[in-house]
Amino acid sequence: MNHLASVVEQPVHRALGLTDGELARIVSLLEREPNGFELAVFSLLWSEHCGYKHSALLLKRLPSTGKRVLQGPGENAGVIDLGEGEAVCFKVESHNHPSAVEPFQGAATGVGGILRDIIAMGARPVALLDGLRFAEGDPRFDRAVAGIGAYGNSVGVPTVGGEAVFDDAYADNVLVNAMCVGLLPADRIATAGASGPGNLVVLYGATTGRDGIGGASVLASAELGEDDADKRPTVQIGDPFTGKKLLEVSLELVESGLVESLQDCGAAGLASSLSEMARETGIDLELDRVPLREEGMEPWEVMISESQERMVAVVRPQMLAAVEALCDRWELHHAVIGAVTDSGVLRATWEGEVVGEIPARLLTDECPRYRIEPQPRKPSDSLLLGSLDAPALPPALLELLGTPNIRSREPIYRRYDYLVGSRTVRRPGLDAAVLRLRPGYRGLAVSLDGQGRMTSLDPRAGGALAVLEAARNVACAGGEPLGLTDCLNFGNPEKSEIAWELAEAIEGMALACEALGVPIVSGNVSLYNETDGRAIHPTPVVGCVGLVPDVRAVPAAWREGNVILLASASPVSLAGSEYQACYGEVGGRLPQLDLAAEASLVEFLWRAAPSCSLIHDASEGGLAVSLAEAAIFSGRGAKVELPEDARAWFGEGGGQAVLACAPEQVDGLGGVPLRELGVVGGDKLLGIPVAALAEART
Repeated sequence: MNHLASVVEQPVHRALGLTDGELARIVSLLEREPNGFELAVFSLLWSEHCGYKHSALLLKRLPSTGKRVLQGPGENAGVIDLGEGEAVCFKVESHNHPSAVEPFQGAATGVGGILRDIIAMGARPVALLDGLRFAEGDPRFDRAVAGIGAYGNSVGVPTVGGEAVFDDAYADNVLVNAMCVGLLPADRIATAGASGPGNLVVLYGATTGRDGIGGASVLASAELGEDDADKRPTVQIGDPFTGKKLLEVSLELVESGLVESLQDCGAAGLASSLSEMARETGIDLELDRVPLREEGMEPWEVMISESQERMVAVVRPQMLAAVEALCDRWELHHAVIGAVTDSGVLRATWEGEVVGEIPARLLTDECPRYRIEPQPRKPSDSLLLGSLDAPALPPALLELLGTPNIRSREPIYRRYDYLVGSRTVRRPGLDAAVLRLRPGYRGLAVSLDGQGRMTSLDPRAGGALAVLEAARNVACAGGEPLGLTDCLNFGNPEKSEIAWELAEAIEGMALACEALGVPIVSGNVSLYNETDGRAIHPTPVVGCVGLVPDVRAVPAAWREGNVILLASASPVSLAGSEYQACYGEVGGRLPQLDLAAEASLVEFLWRAAPSCSLIHDASEGGLAVSLAEAAIFSGRGAKVELPEDARAWFGEGGGQAVLACAPEQVDGLGGVPLRELGVVGGDKLLGIPVAALAEART
């Protein structure tokens, strides 16, 4: 590969995304010049996606420990103890750039990848959630929804929640975040680290092709001499039916004690999975034994291919026959591709010749860590709350209900199978979904929420709001929030203002987590989401998992004669609200969050849930929209009175929730300030027929 530099206009390391300083660091660590194979591996493992080189130092600020935490950040996913011998495993990840290029496969393989992260922990996936952000009218949105449905429905895991946000800030760089939740015995967590020199490394699942080698396209065009290397897919192609077989085989391998460790083969392919596995030991790899589906593949291509539906396991020699028999029964390709050593080195051979030899820790622990000096954004007119050209309040409510970010999401989630698995107690459509923990009546409440517009105005407040809304939604469904996962979608972190946004958002998230007493146990960072210097809104997305004591007591719909109450924490404002976005220019300062009050509100809601017939978070669109959604969901109106003030109707930011309960239950709902809004009854709300509200929201 030494001739590569002669066929590109810049040095190979720069074409691969490595800086001159990083090349010098590699040479110093190896104490020699790397060859082309090794450069390709370093370029991917030291990329932002794999190495977190601009975010790792900041992420240390996030709380990640607690009495229920069985596995925090560092493995494929986080694990929280649910008691009674059960544990929940969960994580959210991004597949933004592939989805921008090819939305169907990008979204589908995003689902496949997050499923494998959960499987790699030895957990059975029981739910998917997705966070989508596109510009309104972008045809890629429909294709992404189709991809999510095609993969999730085929593999038999219900898609029970998430969010879809439309904003021109995502016109060039769409966001597709996927979250998966799985269940496993609390005493049987699988890990990725290889152990036991002499144990075998087995690759099983789909065959390996050139999927996803866009990051190394310079190597491809130079080394392979194809007429048009650009036609090779840079987006991975998913096969959900192979994914389903992979799921069942992986779980049986763990349950039967046939494997010592397990690792997903995703981003950066074997390079990433094996470097993680080899950190504490070492692995000798025979790349020519990898089952291929394309001819003429070079060793580096096999090493970094991101072909989907593949897993790597460490197997004791005496268990190999049983592992192979299981793979054969499910008709999965498999091969022994290497062995565990005690050298600490990841050594790759091809037809008996060494093609790469790298101490594994150099790829992981020695990844450079950068701290960009943050530069607070300069004050601008965006911090001023401008005038709004809005109609009277009731007509504005009808108009807001039909806007892209508030209208019914049923046309989206009805394309997903949200009942498969027979655990779904509360379907998508209102706050968090709820899944039953069979055979008893305990349950899981799960949510996924993000903040873009608010974070663009105030990154610290936006980070906190993402955490608080996810926890509040879980609490509204009767779940005590136990753990969080996050996906941080930002622009170019090498720019000082973006570095400031990222640092501030993480600080806000950390403060909210500390107030709630809930840790973040897993997550993902997606940076460089910008085009021609235009970045997306800084968008922290947070998933929350909570424990529901009894799914039979989950709030549902309000009933005739119920008292309607408002529980609130921090002040609300029109800054960054849907109302402001609809009728004016987005801007203004967000009010100060009272984090102690916000945490008290969350605790109050999950404790009050068994006594209430309905609890609904007031978020996008504010209190009036929340009341309208409750009326539509319940199929009946209410006599309520709100101040004739746009902020009271449509203000956002501070935590608010609508509760409905029988009159005799009201006195027992102590803990936070409550304001009585009215009584359930009739077929109107705020003077508008419920039927008209429902029609406006379709």
